[in-house]
Amino acid sequence: MDIFIAIMALLLGLVGVVGSILPIIPGPPIGYIGLLILQLQEQAPFSTKYLVIWSLVVIGITALDYVIPQLGTKKWGGTKYGIWGSTIGLIVGLFFGPVGMIVGPMVGAFLGELYHQKDGDKALRAAFGSFIGFLVGTGLKLVCTVIICYQIVVNGLI
Repeated sequence: MDIFIAIMALLLGLVGVVGSILPIIPGPPIGYIGLLILQLQEQAPFSTKYLVIWSLVVIGITALDYVIPQLGTKKWGGTKYGIWGSTIGLIVGLFFGPVGMIVGPMVGAFLGELYHQKDGDKALRAAFGSFIGFLVGTGLKLVCTVIICYQIVVNGLI
């Protein structure tokens, strides 16, 4: 039974890694569920403290994933119009799958800044900031889920 549990945990960990890259799948929470499932083994590999810390990390990274593109927009010269545009672009992008979730915030930031400043260069810079924010958020999720997957392999399969 322990082998079945370890394989299920590993599959969830791998889905978590894929979900870190594909915006439609919540990667870190799915990977964390893999850690929790691993606890069902006869010999639970993780302490409660370890699981609580990882739950806080996963919640934090998941929340930051929605905030970082907006911060990137602001950092690269965007105003509240660009930030709102980035947020609206993310929401609209949800309806267009993974590509929409990547492109939506950029287009939204660009259009918001273009509406406000009428300056294409500044609007493009804000859109670029949104894209950089998206990449940073994706990178954080990826690092988180790869570490979770590693922990599943080391503590569940080896």
